[in-house]
Amino acid sequence: MTRIAVVGCGVVGSSWALVFARAGFEVAVWDASAAAVEQALAFVRSGSESLAKAGLGNGDDVDTIVARLRPCALLEEALAGADYVQESAPERLAIKRELYEKLDAIAAPETILASSTSGLPASSFTDHLKHRARCLVVHPINPPHLIPLVELVPAPWTDAAAVERAAELMERIGQSPIRLAREINGFVVNRLQSAMLGEAFRLVEDGLCSATDVDRAVADGLGLRWFFMGPFETIDLNAQQGVAEYCRNLGPMYHGLAKEQADPREWSAPLIAEVEKQRRTLTAADALPARRAWRDRVLAALVAAKRRIMSEEQSV
Repeated sequence: MTRIAVVGCGVVGSSWALVFARAGFEVAVWDASAAAVEQALAFVRSGSESLAKAGLGNGDDVDTIVARLRPCALLEEALAGADYVQESAPERLAIKRELYEKLDAIAAPETILASSTSGLPASSFTDHLKHRARCLVVHPINPPHLIPLVELVPAPWTDAAAVERAAELMERIGQSPIRLAREINGFVVNRLQSAMLGEAFRLVEDGLCSATDVDRAVADGLGLRWFFMGPFETIDLNAQQGVAEYCRNLGPMYHGLAKEQADPREWSAPLIAEVEKQRRTLTAADALPARRAWRDRVLAALVAAKRRIMSEEQSV
């Protein structure tokens, strides 16, 4: 039985604890803040209840899932016997480097050390470690208990076997891993998101449309297709003979657009203030927590529907 340790119990770490416990694993939970550990336990309970209501439960009752969590006061206690560590500490390099020195010294040499970092390459905080070959990035899309994609990003010295073990574990717990051949800024998802955000801000900055209209273009347009298939399959299905025909017909147009968009701009203070003003007219600052809860309920319902529909389609 694989033993899991979740190190760091913020928003992402708490969600990871739910992912592993829901999948049937015993999970040691540690954070430098004892209050954060308690909050993680409470989150797993409330999150399990929400998943069950949305039809995303696994048949286990909430008490059974919560009982798989073992809160630990000491890091040494959390790492004892662990086969896999999911680290979700704050996104600050100095903190990561210091923490990984401790993880590397305490954890057994064969234990996988995986970071949830969304932007720091593993090479930036593992280069000084004795057992650095077992370290890699396993970056979730927040919140991982609802969004299954996980990006596996090795450092130059990461052992291929470590990547394989991490990928196998992600498959076992119901996540959807993708593997990068090497480190790259932003990994995959943030690079894709960066391209869209850059254009979204440009459209607003140039006065072509409002932030709300940009959101609507995605939510009521592109996002409906991208919810269940990616950009390559989208264009493959948008031409009679498939992707090659699509590229012949529309490739020149996209090349022209790319030249227009080769205009990297900083998000200026006035631009950010304008988007902030537009967003706050729709969702007041003090209403953001409730809106996030709404987002998670909608996500859960959509994921449940997607699973059901895709399962039915595969049986046809």
